[in-house]
Formats: sequence, C-alpha cells, structure tokens
Amino acid sequence: MGELSAWERVEIARNPKRKTSLDYIEKIFDCFIELHGDRNFRDDKAMVCGLARIGDQNVTVIAEQKGRTTKENIERNFGMPNPESYRKAIRFLKQAEKFNRPVITFIDTKGAYPGKGAEERGQGEAIAKSMFEMAKLKVPIISIIIGEGSSGGALAIGVSNSVWMLENAVYSILSPEGYSSILWKDSSRYKEAADKMKLTAKELYELGVIDKIIKEPKEETEESFNKIVNTLKRQIKSEIIKLNAQSKEEIVENRYQKFRNMGKA
Repeated sequence: MGELSAWERVEIARNPKRKTSLDYIEKIFDCFIELHGDRNFRDDKAMVCGLARIGDQNVTVIAEQKGRTTKENIERNFGMPNPESYRKAIRFLKQAEKFNRPVITFIDTKGAYPGKGAEERGQGEAIAKSMFEMAKLKVPIISIIIGEGSSGGALAIGVSNSVWMLENAVYSILSPEGYSSILWKDSSRYKEAADKMKLTAKELYELGVIDKIIKEPKEETEESFNKIVNTLKRQIKSEIIKLNAQSKEEIVENRYQKFRNMGKA
C-alpha cells in the first residue's frame, strides 16, 4: 500500500465511524467529570469540558465532540461549536489557571457553526477571545488533533505549548471544497485543493505547525485504538512533567515564541 493522498486522509478524518473525543477521554484518563454551561447563554454539546485525572496529575479537558447517530449529531450540532462552546472553554481555561491544572484539548471539527444565531451571539469574538485567553494562560496546554481540524473553529482551542496530530487527521484553514470554491470558483476541484493546502500531519510537521505525529495503523480496530491511546497516555504524562518544570513566565513565553516563529524554519 503506497502513501495516502491528502484527500484520502481527509476522507479518513471525516469517517463517521472514526473515534471521537469522548472515546479518547474515556480511555486516556483515569477519571473524567464533565462540567456544563458558559454561565451566559446555554450549554452547547459540540464542546465537552471537564476535570480529569491522568496518573497523579489533575487536568482540565476541553474537546470538540461530533455525534455518531443522526440524533446525536443534531444534539452536538455535528461537532460545529456555537459561541457558547468557546465561552464555556474560556470559563474552564481560567479555572484551570486558578487551580494550576494543565489543559488538554482535543480538536475535531469541520469548523465553528456559521449560522445566523451564532453570528448574532458573537461567533468571531468568541473564537478570538478563546485564542487570546489561551495565548496568555499560565499553565501548560497540550492540543491533540484527532480527526478533522478546520478553520478558526479548530484553532480556537489550539493555541498550545505542544500541538500533536494523529497521522490520518487533517488541519487546515478551511475545507478543500471551500478552498477550491474560493480560489478557482469550482468546488469540484477539492482533491487538487487538498494536495495544495498542506493539511496532512507530515506536511504540517515539516512546516513546524505541529510538534508531534501520532502514528496510526492502516486499519482501525479496537486493538489498534488501544495502542494509540496507550501511546497518547504515556506521552501526555511525559509532556506534562516536562512542561511543569518550566516557570509560569516560561510557559507563556515559550508558547508565544512557538507561534511567533511558526513557519520560519
């Protein structure tokens, strides 16, 4: 089997049977307590937030969550967060800083919800505020792209000290269909667009956009999934130890420099 094309990886990342954030949370953390609401409008189920424990370390978890069934996808807005999702995330980012808990985020969305109501409630401001708060947060942040990471909807919870990506995940400014529609006025050229967008883990690692690629097997089985989560669990523990050794000022400065220098290598 040869190297997969960019579009083939997009198809894998979008596969409705692909493991979701809650699947990873259940396997990686020793316990998890979900917390709800942005204390402003409502609880948006496209974003799951809560407290977790991994080994001896308490952490805050923020994760974008798609559904499995049609009913669940409707409940979770097909994994497309509304502004209240980002405001909920901001609430728990600040809580994590207050109680000195590292933050783990899981990215898996086709983008923030573009509906009229979302725009009326300040979608753009909510995304920008989430990125702003992450940029200056004084605790370590690790982000893991597990599926489809698209547009500001993904970047809103991706301003981290360390960004990891599953081998068959994708991370981009928008969808290949949207890219080809804007660039060529022809959405049918999505495969060509995917090749040009440099959205695969290998390409993004070479550009310095991500810090680590998590290998995936050719076929996803429960056994292979367990290997992936065991790898993630081990590496998260190790990364937290490394990041906790830094001062609060170093954590913020290193995160700033990481994004400031991105793509210069």
